[in-house]
Formats: sequence, structure tokens, C-alpha cells
Amino acid sequence: MRSPGVLVISHGSRESYWVEQVDQAAAKLQLPKDMPLEVSFLETVKGRLIQNGIDRLEALGVTDLLIVPLFMSSGSTHVDEISYALGVKDTPDKETDLKPFRRKARVHFGSPLDDGEDVAHMVWDKVSPLSVNPARETILLVGHGSVHDGFFQRWERGISSLARTVQRVSSIATDYALLNPESVYDKVAYWKQERGHDVIVAPLFLSSGYFTSRVIPGRLQGLEYRYSGDPLLPHPLLTSWMDGQIHELLQRMQKQD
Repeated sequence: MRSPGVLVISHGSRESYWVEQVDQAAAKLQLPKDMPLEVSFLETVKGRLIQNGIDRLEALGVTDLLIVPLFMSSGSTHVDEISYALGVKDTPDKETDLKPFRRKARVHFGSPLDDGEDVAHMVWDKVSPLSVNPARETILLVGHGSVHDGFFQRWERGISSLARTVQRVSSIATDYALLNPESVYDKVAYWKQERGHDVIVAPLFLSSGYFTSRVIPGRLQGLEYRYSGDPLLPHPLLTSWMDGQIHELLQRMQKQD
């Protein structure tokens, strides 16, 4: 008899607000009756690391771990190392210090946020108050990105697809830029100075912190743009997205029976 449990995995932060936002989104999940849930973090959150979550779920008799990787992109090196440490892949695509986790339960690994419809609606809900004249505006999605070959391409594939979906949802021209390798300054300058558009900067980050408050504004010094700094959380659609992930993973598990 299989007994599944949900393990939501996010990066973690020293900022309690960051952790609380993830916890609050997960607390609203519509899980089947008696299905246990743990929210774990890759680093910095003492007592709530990934191994802690696995141990607690297995102590409850969980035989199958439904893993929701709460990261923005398949291009995150963290997604790669976590999937390796969980035994989803034999070798990581990039060398990692993360050791294989101790576990007995089978692992069913979901997908990061990437480019789904829910994500596009979250982005638009966050930046729509900044829109004044849609015909003369451009939404610029700004993601973390990666300097590592293979990971950069995954980041670009996901964020470019998301930009198309945001454009369809908002009816406003939408482009993207990455912090790694740096393209944010040039993109804002192009749309503002060469195309005459007002640029609405939309940060693709789960919760507010160093990147939303310091890094992005720091990269754009001297340029004119609109920016609230609002990350995706809090937003009810993030819970809806996680519910969808869990439903897909349950179906995948049941097909294996």
C-alpha cells in the first residue's frame, strides 16, 4: 500500500519574512485527506533542511515523496543538484557539494515554475498597477539567470516562453532580461531610449530580498523605469500552481502501480 507525502522544497533565506511567505502559500494547499506535508529549504533554515523534511515524512510512514521544487527556473543549478541528491538523476550537470540524501521512499520530482499560465497571471497581477498607457509600454521580466552553459539556455528558454504568455495575458509588449549574464541595463535602455516605451520592470523572484531591493535597482542606475519591487509572493495562484504539481505527481505515481 502506497502512502504519499508532499515535500515542497525552496531555497531558503535568513529573512524570516521570506520563509513565512513560502509557508503561508503551502498552508493553503488542497491536499487529499491525511496526506502529510513538509516545507523544506536547501539552506540557512535550521531544522527545516531537506533531510529534515524527508526524515519527518518517512517517520509518518510515507512511501512516496511528491517533490514540488519551488524555484523559478529549470535553469537553476539548485534544481539540478537537488534532483541529483534525491536520486532522480545519476550525476549532476554541474559539480555540487550536496551529498545524496538518506531516504527509503520513492521520489516523484515535479517541475519548477518556468513559464506556466499561472506564473504569467501572477506577474501581470503584480505589475498591472504600474501600467498607464499600454500601447507605449513594455514589461521587462528580470530573472536571476546563470553563467553556466546548459543552465543559461534553460533559463532563456523558460523566460522567453513566459514573456510570450505575459504579453498575451496583458496585451502589453513583453521582453526579458537576466542578471547573469547581465542584460538588464541594455534592455531597459533599448526600450526606453530607442523605442520610446515606458519600461515596467517585473522581478521573477519568489519573495522580496537582496535581489529585488538592491541588485535590480543597482543595475539600472541612471535609467528611467517603473518598478515596485513586488515579487510573486504573496499570491493565491502560487498555491494553485503547487496544487496542480501535486495532482500531476499523484497521477504519475498511480500509473506506476
